[in-house]
Amino acid sequence: MEHKRLTLFAGHYGSGKTNIAVNYALALAGEGKKVCIADLDIVNPYFRTADSRAELTAAGIDLISPQYANTNVDLPALPAESYRLVQDKSAFGIMDIGGDDRGAYALGRFKPYILEENNYRMAFVANCYRPLTRTPEDALEIMGEIEAACGIKFTCIVNNSNLCDETTPDTLLASLEFIRKLSQLSGLPVWMHTATQAVAAELPELDEPVMAMKLQEKYFDLPTQKSGNRPMWA
Repeated sequence: MEHKRLTLFAGHYGSGKTNIAVNYALALAGEGKKVCIADLDIVNPYFRTADSRAELTAAGIDLISPQYANTNVDLPALPAESYRLVQDKSAFGIMDIGGDDRGAYALGRFKPYILEENNYRMAFVANCYRPLTRTPEDALEIMGEIEAACGIKFTCIVNNSNLCDETTPDTLLASLEFIRKLSQLSGLPVWMHTATQAVAAELPELDEPVMAMKLQEKYFDLPTQKSGNRPMWA
């Protein structure tokens, strides 16, 4: 799989950007690359790259996250250290962008550096089973809103269509028509499909690569949730 120095993951809320960003970072580190991952999501403080801090650190990956990530502060601020991703060209940088256009505004501050270097991949993460992206046309509209907010065009699509714990190989295979249509409408290639390790092992060979993912674990301690570590898709 070809790698760009900067990889940006963006998409609709709950599309699974964070899981993909973490797994891709671990894959790069597994190839012996120097990796730095930044959580630029200042909209949703609940699903965080920082949930995987221990695993990322163990793999030698630098993590940059908002000052109040994983706290009850509603509007975490991006640290100045975030600029290291666009300034330190010795490392492969990964950016986990906030959902939809509101989250993408945070990326705008890095736009001049990203475009000047021109060694990036900006991936639109799509899940056809999410309520607001059930059609390729819906997904295309959100894609356009994100591009307008951050000023950077998407370069490819990641198919992360899933039904959480109910996902089977057929779940992903049924999404191929959707993802092919989105590719046609947008003019962008499908970079890869994603699935849990168990599902990926049962998939037939596809035209594009499949990234087998280990799901992040999120500690649920809300009154309405049962306590304990649970895997999460977002």
